[in-house]
Amino acid sequence: MSGYAGGYGGSFAFIIVIFVLLVIVGCACFGGY
Repeated sequence: MSGYAGGYGGSFAFIIVIFVLLVIVGCACFGGY
């Protein structure tokens, strides 16, 4: 499982983290304005 998740799941989780951060920053910006 570690070998399979390390190659494909690792980058997928990284994309999810970036997407969540963008959503949080976007909500903070819209909330500020």
